[in-house]
Amino acid sequence: MLAEWISAWLPNVRLAPLLKATEDTLYMTAMAGAAVFVLGLLLGTALHLTSPGRLLANRPLYWALSTLTNVFRAIPFIILLVLLIPFTRAVVGTILGVNAALPALIFGAAPFYARLVELAFREVDRGVIEATRAMGGGIGTVVFRVLIPEAAPALVSGLTVTLIALVGYTAMAGAIGAGGLGHLAYLEGFQRSRRDVTLAATLAVLLIVFVIQFLGDRLARRLDKR
Repeated sequence: MLAEWISAWLPNVRLAPLLKATEDTLYMTAMAGAAVFVLGLLLGTALHLTSPGRLLANRPLYWALSTLTNVFRAIPFIILLVLLIPFTRAVVGTILGVNAALPALIFGAAPFYARLVELAFREVDRGVIEATRAMGGGIGTVVFRVLIPEAAPALVSGLTVTLIALVGYTAMAGAIGAGGLGHLAYLEGFQRSRRDVTLAATLAVLLIVFVIQFLGDRLARRLDKR
């Protein structure tokens, strides 16, 4: 039934390539998202703890981390893809394919998520942190028993926003050879004047975004204790 509907309304669209492109986009988003979550959480935690007035306040270190974060956030993703070509070739062995897109996706999105983590931790009640310290809690206790649990809804919401941004990044990466729905929309659709192929790829991207947003909102609400 699905194949018949596609052939009738989208004559140039082939189900197998569309499903493969969707799978590639999901793969890039999931792999990069997992790395971005870990690296962004670490960097965001370091930014928070070393910022003025915090537990490990260190102005020079905070300035260095903040500057590094801002630099990578400021570089347009398409330019970052080009700048990281030597690094990607050295690490992955190629600059084409879904795995070749991962370094740029991670470097592009991790600083963005790190800032969201920092902002989420700033909203945690300082009284709770001070009480934990007064009872002998160390830095690890503050981070894992106070900051992360208290900021969990905001962390999930931030990750949701970041994953949606990653889906957009994968589309840009696909246009220059990374595969996925961006590759399908640009090379198979736009360059060959097959508007139905571009439309199908766009609808698939929208579906992925809606699912991520729905799941992220559900999880954030479940974690919210207020």
